[in-house]
Amino acid sequence: MQYTFLGRSGLKVSRLCLGTMNFGVDTNQEEAFKIMDAALEAGITFFDTADIYGWGQNSGATETIIGNWFAQGGNRRERVVLATKVYEKLHNPMDGPNDDPGLSLYKIRRHLENSLRRLQTDHIELYQMHHIDRRTPWEELWGAFEAVVNQGKVDYIGSSNFAGWHLVKAQAAAKERHFLGLVSEQHIYNLVNRNAELEVLPAAQDLGLGVVVWSPLAGGLLGGRALQADKGARTGKMAEKIERYRPKLEAFASLCEELGEKQSNVALAWMLANPAITAPIIGPRTVEQLQDTLRAVEIKLDQAVLQELDRIFPGPGGAAPEAYAW
Repeated sequence: MQYTFLGRSGLKVSRLCLGTMNFGVDTNQEEAFKIMDAALEAGITFFDTADIYGWGQNSGATETIIGNWFAQGGNRRERVVLATKVYEKLHNPMDGPNDDPGLSLYKIRRHLENSLRRLQTDHIELYQMHHIDRRTPWEELWGAFEAVVNQGKVDYIGSSNFAGWHLVKAQAAAKERHFLGLVSEQHIYNLVNRNAELEVLPAAQDLGLGVVVWSPLAGGLLGGRALQADKGARTGKMAEKIERYRPKLEAFASLCEELGEKQSNVALAWMLANPAITAPIIGPRTVEQLQDTLRAVEIKLDQAVLQELDRIFPGPGGAAPEAYAW
């Protein structure tokens, strides 16, 4: 496994981040334990979750599974850089209006305490805002995050699903308070969706933020199985996406076959070749899927292959404004 610093911070993380969104949904606790053990054995030390995972009435279940895994001991907690998120409303009939989606000092304090309880730990390395809250002022947000950092409950603050100008506003407000501010942004980015290249990636690089990527395989489109699936079994948006991108997916499949590599691993290797990217989040449902993904870190794509990928999946044309102006 390879490691890098998370943005301009001194925190080192693995180049692959273990996503846990499937734990408690498609993956039961027993298999989740095996996946996390296998990840640590492979050198993946960066784990990402969220208080909402488990979803609906089961929200919080994923953090609970991770906490139960930590409770086994064996230095599991000490070896993991743990990231979780706050923003969404969790299913709790006792919650009031202040627990609706959003961020406030009130909600951050309460939801952090609940995450710590479920995770069976006294601190979180990276606490991330799951979405921008356009209503709550940065003075309140940074006041809340400064408090939990000073209390030792959180080490670093990250964002997720922010626009480039949100990152700039956040860091400007943090600088006024002489606070470190954000160290990372978690964002959607993949060969099919390269919109982040316009504003978010340039802003993150300029501000010294690490970029952690969710949906690096475009929800399965780049996983190598989309074209193999029985047409009759496809439903809804996935079927529409497959047909929409069919020529590109077929060209991508041919290129990967020439390289002798799995499509999913080539898609991840393309991302890892980008200096703006800290780590893509992988979401294995089984140990076998995890082990297959480890190859991605070893693949080095030459310039000719990178240019061919640009031809198949053209991006927006570079950073803004040059992408759409002079």
